[in-house]
Amino acid sequence: MDFGVEHLQLTTLILIVLAGFGAGWVDAVVGGGGLIQLPALLLVPGITPVQALATNKLGSIFGTTTSAVTYYRRVGPDLKTALPMAVIALAGSFGGAILAANLPASVFKPIIVAALVAVALFTALKPNVGDITALRHDGHKHYVVACLIGAVIGFYDGLIGPGTGSFLVIALVSAMGYAFLEASAKAKIVNMATNAGALMFFLPHGSILWGLGLLLGVANMAGGYLGARTAVRQGSRFVRVVFLVVVAALIVKLGFDVWQENFA
Repeated sequence: MDFGVEHLQLTTLILIVLAGFGAGWVDAVVGGGGLIQLPALLLVPGITPVQALATNKLGSIFGTTTSAVTYYRRVGPDLKTALPMAVIALAGSFGGAILAANLPASVFKPIIVAALVAVALFTALKPNVGDITALRHDGHKHYVVACLIGAVIGFYDGLIGPGTGSFLVIALVSAMGYAFLEASAKAKIVNMATNAGALMFFLPHGSILWGLGLLLGVANMAGGYLGARTAVRQGSRFVRVVFLVVVAALIVKLGFDVWQENFA
């Protein structure tokens, strides 16, 4: 079995551990840790894009699980909303991973960049959005909207991935009326499920480099724990600022990808 660690230089291993920790912290606060972790994995000599994606998911699920548990203990998010979202998102992520194996992500990247720009403008121009929880729907409609968000963003996570947590947070804030802190708490539970859905697809294909994935997982857990505690301590306004920084980085990264793939 290829554990993916034996032949790596010490400097590469240190870089991967630091990237995993940073990704876990960012993911715990607002999502988007894949911006840090995935590029670090692609520096591993001989790794294929599919192996990087699969190994990234293995590492990430440790971090999202840790931050989800930390948020649950300190914020107490409503599981009646979060759990149905998570189940639907898991199925959506599995479906997205199937399509990802047959369709290039470059097809969707221009749409994602446009959506991220809209998200950034919405958040920046509405400084009070997400300060407090003021739910926009009640009864069955609340759960229908939650499950639709889970299905769409779960599918996106399996298909492309970067920014899944950020999309979950802004959807929960803008479409459902949650404060940023409570939205982050729910997003971690759903994100944990989307990672699991993608892993269910990747596991039988033997694409995961277990040594690297478990190393990332330990670093992710440490970052996720610290990030969740920081977000809870600092509150929704802090989460909002980090959210805007991460979304801006996502726009730059995916926008550069679109330019390279279509115009360079």
